[in-house]
Amino acid sequence: MEDLSLLQVIIIAIVEGLTEFLPVSSTGHMIIAQNLLGVNSTEFVKAFTVIIQFGAILSVVWLYWKRFFRLNREPLGDSASMMQRFLHRFDFYWKLLIAFIPAAVLGLVFSDKIDEMLESVTVVAVMLVVGGVFMLFCDKIFSKGSPDTKLTEKRAFRIGLFQCIAMIPGVSRSMATIVGGMSQKMTRKDAAEFSFFLAVPTMFAATAYKLLKLFLDGGTTIIVNNLTALIVGNVVAFIVALLAIKFFIGFVTKYGFKAFGWYRIVVGGIILVMMLAGYQLEIM
Repeated sequence: MEDLSLLQVIIIAIVEGLTEFLPVSSTGHMIIAQNLLGVNSTEFVKAFTVIIQFGAILSVVWLYWKRFFRLNREPLGDSASMMQRFLHRFDFYWKLLIAFIPAAVLGLVFSDKIDEMLESVTVVAVMLVVGGVFMLFCDKIFSKGSPDTKLTEKRAFRIGLFQCIAMIPGVSRSMATIVGGMSQKMTRKDAAEFSFFLAVPTMFAATAYKLLKLFLDGGTTIIVNNLTALIVGNVVAFIVALLAIKFFIGFVTKYGFKAFGWYRIVVGGIILVMMLAGYQLEIM
């Protein structure tokens, strides 16, 4: 492992696994982790923090495999067309695709601008604080949803639009999509679980894109030389994400988001204080 020591790999993967599915911004935590560990922001390190998301993705599939690999077996009227029958059968995946499309399109169109914003630690810190303040009140802003709320195509698309807000570093993809679900009258639990499901295509696409870009830029040697780091990082992220998801579902169902709001404010404040103290912080 040339760019990262084994200890650094494990710590960064733990941070990724803990924060990817919680509404606290994994980017903000990566900034703090990188600088505390003294990690240089090389091309591999930047790719590593994206690629180990694959381990986190697998944790969702592992925990929810019965619901993730499912087909709609409810009967449909005889008058339904072949296309209607197909969409009805693959209803779960169709709605995931609808929710995924807005971020996929905007991500491709504005990729350069997003990369620009990713270089700004100030943006991350400010959005952590702003998002934290919002989370202090989001339980009151959105009335309690109903477990009977059906996820329609329109609702899925609107949640997908909320996910686009997470392109601003520091917002948190998890926070944006959960809030999006709550705005569509879903319960906190249902909104959080759909957020996890939506993370699978979104994070898989981001991981595949980063790997492809690395290969096209001649990074095959970099990947081969750091293969151990990638394997260890994904395994650790997978295990930690399993625990984080189980904790989060139970906690948010019972207590709501206020604790996460205060936590975001503290983390954002730490970053701002470090910057004011003269630390040259870098984005992973």
